[in-house]
Amino acid sequence: MRADRTRERCGRAVRRALLLTGVAGAICQLATSVYARNEYTAEDWPQWLGPNRDGVSATRGLLTSWPEGGPAEVWRKRIGSGFSGVSVSAGKAYTMMMDGEGEYAVGLDALTGKELWRAKTGPIYRESQGGDGPRGTPAIDRELVYVLGANGALEALDAAKGTRKWAVDLKKEFGSVRPGWGFSSSPLIEGSTVLVEGGGSSGRAILAFNRRDGRLLWARQGDKIGYSSPVMANLGEVRQVLFFTAAGLISVSPISGSLHWRHNWPTPYNVNAATPVLVPPDKVFISSGYDVGGALLQVSWEAGKASVREVWKNKVMKNQFGTSVYFDGYLYGFDMSILKCVDANTGVEKWKARGYGKGTLIVADGHLVVLGERGKLALVKALPNEFIEVASAQVLSGKCWTVPSLADGRLYLRNEQEIVCLDLVARP
Repeated sequence: MRADRTRERCGRAVRRALLLTGVAGAICQLATSVYARNEYTAEDWPQWLGPNRDGVSATRGLLTSWPEGGPAEVWRKRIGSGFSGVSVSAGKAYTMMMDGEGEYAVGLDALTGKELWRAKTGPIYRESQGGDGPRGTPAIDRELVYVLGANGALEALDAAKGTRKWAVDLKKEFGSVRPGWGFSSSPLIEGSTVLVEGGGSSGRAILAFNRRDGRLLWARQGDKIGYSSPVMANLGEVRQVLFFTAAGLISVSPISGSLHWRHNWPTPYNVNAATPVLVPPDKVFISSGYDVGGALLQVSWEAGKASVREVWKNKVMKNQFGTSVYFDGYLYGFDMSILKCVDANTGVEKWKARGYGKGTLIVADGHLVVLGERGKLALVKALPNEFIEVASAQVLSGKCWTVPSLADGRLYLRNEQEIVCLDLVARP
């Protein structure tokens, strides 16, 4: 832990010195390479909630006027059951699904939907309340794709062929206990490390693996597993990874797993499912359903130690599983089945709208791209003063709980049985 803190202090000192010399842009990335993140193009959506894991797309030029049937359909494909999101990079799309024989990771041509490969990752997973199949979304790192199945199998697959590079069974190797609604966390890539919430006993709740060979780098904490996915954060100039476990929000070092700080947040049935939302420069929003609500936490540092305080806490935004998105000072998300805009700094509701059920959303080009629980797609202005839906169309049926993905102007949506790709931008 002492060496870890020394590295973090050294990194902060290097950044301050480089800023003073005016050469931080090129050199700071090298000097702090221990914290280096993978770089993606604006056209990619390579992991859960996009390039920055915040639900915000860099896509511009969205079509705001749609024909009656909705945006132009690029392709539509039947696929097995599950709630895994679609990750897109370098013209390929990846997701997970289940059929009558087992659970699979699947590689597709992002432009045509043609299946390129499928790799079995585990046995069938059935769950009567939520639904069958895998929950986690693949993470892409150049030539490898990382997946975590509903039964707890973490695997690294060749992105081009789907061949297995390495695999770890969290239940067998770390004593992880599958939660009631299945393993749902999406792997997080940080430099040379793959991070997952494993939920193992005796200090094995949070796990870090070498992304090349699957070697365990560290295992820490003893929390029961939740359903959320981790996110990286820079708070107080300290690079850290946030995990929303069944017990609450914890911050650990991605290098060693040492604990920075913790904020208790118990929720009925251990359902802390929404990903923590970063509110710059030093705050984090967390939220849960089951009448728990949300809170904005401010993280401060003094003499190398962190302190956390609740800026506000209320029941205005109760994210049962869909993660809110922060944009221009406001939080947009689903308070159970009601779409809302909330002032991030005060927790005050600005507007609300019904008619989408327990939907999901992302932000692009100043708009909310909303997928309703029953397949209604809508474009809503990301403005706090009033709710303005500028376009909508029915594009899917059945249960739609998977967060949209937007890559190179193409929107990838999913229900429990099929994926549809729609073109959201004008093309020459």
